[in-house]
Amino acid sequence: MFSKILIANRGEIAVRIIRACKEMGIASVAVYSQADRQALHVDLADESLCIGPPSASRSYLDEEQIVRAALATGAEAIHPGYGFLSESPHFAKLCQQHGIAFIGPSPELMEQVADKTEMKRRMKSAGLPVIPGTATLADRDKAAAAAQKIGYPVMLKASAGGGGRGIRLINTPQELAEQFPLAEAEAQAAFGDGSLYLEKYIYPARHIEVQVLADESGKAVCLGERDCSIQRHHQKLIEETPSPGISEKQRRELFAWAVKAVKALGYTGVGTLEFLAGRQGRAAFYGDERAAPGGARHHRESYPHRPGEMADTRSGRHRAALPPAGY
Repeated sequence: MFSKILIANRGEIAVRIIRACKEMGIASVAVYSQADRQALHVDLADESLCIGPPSASRSYLDEEQIVRAALATGAEAIHPGYGFLSESPHFAKLCQQHGIAFIGPSPELMEQVADKTEMKRRMKSAGLPVIPGTATLADRDKAAAAAQKIGYPVMLKASAGGGGRGIRLINTPQELAEQFPLAEAEAQAAFGDGSLYLEKYIYPARHIEVQVLADESGKAVCLGERDCSIQRHHQKLIEETPSPGISEKQRRELFAWAVKAVKALGYTGVGTLEFLAGRQGRAAFYGDERAAPGGARHHRESYPHRPGEMADTRSGRHRAALPPAGY
């Protein structure tokens, strides 16, 4: 177990990690921008350092400055929380280069799970059911042929998308012809990657997330599921656990798939796998293993969610401070 951890974040997540550190006897180091000088996480930590001006790009996203802060305070590890640098393979590599542990998945794994089509391929190889779809599409003509084979309606998605962005519902060949170049340009502008893929549109469906925890010894445990079906503009409004839309048998099956998936990936840390369950409750992986220490892929809120923590005492604050190898 580490003796000192630097928390490269602010707000609630920083406070929760610091509290977990205190309960586990681990010294904590807070970093803050000039705007957050009087923030709660600064007062709670054993040590604190100002890392820059109010702009996040010059403070919480300044990789070199954060690493310097860790070295200056003797922190053995950096916990990025969620958002900011939590999904940056480059930052994780930088930590490794300076002998500092990055609490979260390896940079190699983060790079792998960033591509949703590759993730679906790997999940299918691991034996998980996946929603029918395509690999990355070369052009509009390839998309048209694939959509015809899958059957309309389909979802046109950005390979590097996330957070409810880069998704379009396509009902007809004409819509696909019109929307493909627009989606391509949008994806390039938003994610720096214009590649797209298609997926069968499932409706009605429940959006179910399964929380997992895995360590470097190959052990993995499922910490429950959340039903996130109530959404607006692909953004979740309500999370409910346990999901009212699946049976106990289906729940056990989901958990088994989730554990199987993280073991197949060699994943470490806390993560979230997302499934869609159709009318009969049959679930399928739909392309997102969120790979930050808090489980967040594309900077979404997937640090072990409050509903999951309230329902499962194992998924409380201490999950935030677990080193990659667990206890």
